[in-house]
Amino acid sequence: MSTRPSKLRIGVIGAGNIVKSRHLPALKQIPDVSIVAVCNSTYESAEAFCREFAPEAVPYGNWAELLADSDADIVWIGTPPYLHATITVSALEAGKHVFCQARMAMNLSEAEEMYVAAQRHPHLVTMVCPPPHGLRGSLFMQKLLAEEYVGQPHHLRLQSLAGTYLDPDAPPHWRQRDELSGLNILTLGIYAEVCQRWFGPITRVFAHAKTINPIRQGYEIRIPDMVTVLCRFAGGMEGVMEFSGIAPFAGPDRLEVYGNEGMLVYDFSRDEIHGGRLGNGSAKPIPIPPELEQSWSVEENFIAAVGAPGSIIPQPSFGEGLQYMKVVQAVADSIQAGREVEIR
Repeated sequence: MSTRPSKLRIGVIGAGNIVKSRHLPALKQIPDVSIVAVCNSTYESAEAFCREFAPEAVPYGNWAELLADSDADIVWIGTPPYLHATITVSALEAGKHVFCQARMAMNLSEAEEMYVAAQRHPHLVTMVCPPPHGLRGSLFMQKLLAEEYVGQPHHLRLQSLAGTYLDPDAPPHWRQRDELSGLNILTLGIYAEVCQRWFGPITRVFAHAKTINPIRQGYEIRIPDMVTVLCRFAGGMEGVMEFSGIAPFAGPDRLEVYGNEGMLVYDFSRDEIHGGRLGNGSAKPIPIPPELEQSWSVEENFIAAVGAPGSIIPQPSFGEGLQYMKVVQAVADSIQAGREVEIR
């Protein structure tokens, strides 16, 4: 009779900066976890990663070989979105748990493929990496909204503006390359995820986009430099979300929600909440109660779920990823068609 190994074995596919800076340090703090295999864009880069960060791991230059040859229990996907669906489905078919770096997929069709594959293998744990945006105050925001702090929400404004792509002579970032990123635009998917967690499903969008620097070092940019999205939520709230990578001296990312009894503001750069209710004077800071504060524990949560399959459901699930990819797809469809698009 076979017994489960004393350690959960992880095979990393895509060992870039996000894995080095965020996931790997956290995984190394978890007992009974080992990195046994690493695949990167080239065998040489995988070998260099292993030498510096995981000397006991076996390097691979081909992710399919890692799936076939390694004894990994978990596949940790850190590649850009263009490989997420293919690797996820293959890993699940090989009987491995899957952690997938965000954004979930290139487009809705791929996200649906990943979701269906996960449904075929319910004994395997799957998870999409959540954004850190709003993490600290997320539970408290949900509590305030559930207690109707603003009354009935009717108006949302979200701004996520940056100057990342201002230099017209800079080479295209991989997030600007649609063959790597698909339909994902700027921080759209991140805030679609956050907003739907706080306010429920987005059901309609009407989007307008613009590309300020369409050619970078001979490469045609097809992912917009800026996009404005008018949206409607299932609860009836209307909203406008603005995203830009060409905004000089931009302020912090910020969400405002207005209702018939008050308003709330979330500052994503400081994880601070301000709010006010009619009859109580001006808006003022609302401290996040320590017992409702959240901190980054993504890796720990996923490993705990793998260790206790069925009893712990890590968030966000592939179902939640599918929901924000519906918004990403609808925004792309709206930009192309020049009309409002319904999300089902």
